Amino acid sequence: MGAGAKDAKTKPRSGRETVRSAALVILAVLIVAFAVANLGQVQVDWIVGSGRAPLIVVIAISLLVGIVLTHFAGRYTRRRR
Repeated sequence: MGAGAKDAKTKPRSGRETVRSAALVILAVLIVAFAVANLGQVQVDWIVGSGRAPLIVVIAISLLVGIVLTHFAGRYTRRRR
């Protein structure tokens, strides 16, 4: 078998999987474009103190926190069922 041959166990993607993948790529591109368009410095107030940070960093941290919280919330609700 050559390197380009398909494995017998792999199945082709369904239309739903393709649409989901495309939507995720589009969402990722929009997030990156939004973050890059917001490169200015902003004042960030922490629980203890404050400081200045690039807005792109604030957006990235907020996105990561949202992903982590969504992940754990999903695991929690699946476990309760």
